[in-house]
Amino acid sequence: MDIKRIILADDHSFVRLGIIQILKDEYPYAEITQVGDAESLIKEVSRHPWDLVISDLDMPGRSGLEALEQIKMLRPNLPVLILSIYPEDLYALRVLKAGASGYLNKNSAPDELIVAIQRIALGKKYITPEIAEKFLDFDTDKKPHELLSNREFEVFKLLASGKTVSQVAEMLSIALTTVSTHRSRVMEKLNLSTNSDLTRYAISNHIISDIDM
Repeated sequence: MDIKRIILADDHSFVRLGIIQILKDEYPYAEITQVGDAESLIKEVSRHPWDLVISDLDMPGRSGLEALEQIKMLRPNLPVLILSIYPEDLYALRVLKAGASGYLNKNSAPDELIVAIQRIALGKKYITPEIAEKFLDFDTDKKPHELLSNREFEVFKLLASGKTVSQVAEMLSIALTTVSTHRSRVMEKLNLSTNSDLTRYAISNHIISDIDM
């Protein structure tokens, strides 16, 4: 597959500019459109044909994970590469199971982005050897938070970082009662009782760090 039309979603303009420069060096004739949030990404995908989506996970409003799920409903065959600051062992399995064609940490070398795109253009998945190993061990070595649904995981992460139920509802554009329901399910699945417990669990499992608080 030729990569001629790429849409890039990231809420930081300087990050977008850096990625675009890398892409232009390799694909000088490609049309590259940039957006700053998941809602805009979904609208562009629904309106126009694309060869590749490159998306961050943390963006205003809907998360990149939600956008991915929506994109795969709209255009099941459209390849999506997720770029994120989060370590691979936290999100790679989730996004790949949700239909992404690859997951790449933003700290990776620029050349690795091109390697990922070239592999995806061949119709293959891009995964690192570490993630391939995680896939082999996933069914026998699941941690409690890996049993959470994608929405539950997003709610869990926000609550653990100190956000209130109201703030989570606003950030994810969902009802307060929905957040409370997800919170209850998270508590049950992780066998925890309070938001402080959530925070301790998240820090100990490297889901958030002290600087996220």
